[in-house]
Amino acid sequence: MKVSVIITTYNSEEWLKKVLLGYSVQTEQDFEIVIADDGSTEATKNVVAKFQSKFRFPIIHIWQPDEGFQKCKILNKAILKTNSEYLIFTDGDCIPRKDFVFHHIKYKEKGYFLSGGYFKLPMITSNLISDEEILNQKAFSINWLTKNGVKKSFKLSKLTQNKWFAMFMNWITPTKKTFNGHNTSCFKEDILAVNGFNEEMQYGGLDRELGERLFNYGTLGKQIRYSTICLHLDHKRGYATQETWQKNYAIRSYNKKHNIIAIDKGLNQYF
Repeated sequence: MKVSVIITTYNSEEWLKKVLLGYSVQTEQDFEIVIADDGSTEATKNVVAKFQSKFRFPIIHIWQPDEGFQKCKILNKAILKTNSEYLIFTDGDCIPRKDFVFHHIKYKEKGYFLSGGYFKLPMITSNLISDEEILNQKAFSINWLTKNGVKKSFKLSKLTQNKWFAMFMNWITPTKKTFNGHNTSCFKEDILAVNGFNEEMQYGGLDRELGERLFNYGTLGKQIRYSTICLHLDHKRGYATQETWQKNYAIRSYNKKHNIIAIDKGLNQYF
């Protein structure tokens, strides 16, 4: 198959259902889904089971016991269970537009990872999006969104479906070409070369840190934030603390200063 889509989740089965509906109507069908589940209850397993028949390839559900925030660990395990050489990373609260997978495949290039973006929704809009709005793609309509809780702003331009405008905006955007856990893709061989995600890190910049080590390795970023769009559903972030942010920042600073490529506590633990 052309690509593996790795989706992280934790006890957010209603949001995960919306996300999987988005993948069920992709224009590109040659992909597998790997659910990286950081200790959810049976409710998530039941959602995954209901979607098994909606895809050309099986949905692989990788689960680990709930031992606090262990996203890096479940991501490393999920990477090793993929069956393709190209990987898309996203979250279980990000609904993909129907051309999401297609554009990640279209723009992939050896020596690069793709840096995608998202359009963040308020909670009222997140709750109002029904199955129908995802299946018929009205949820990605600026008109529908502004009628259902989204304030008008220039950020809505991210939802453009004009490919020329999207390409132009990808080119001029001042946003850095970072490795974003909600919307990024790369070749598996590059991930293996840097030993995957750093399990010394908790919430706060863990995906950026991986991207920084990819830069050290020689893999560059390519900006596609206007071409591969997803809707980011709102949720609480109770796992974010000042202490973890400071620890993660110190790790990133050290790795940048010392040009670190492969970390010690990574996916090699699961070979």
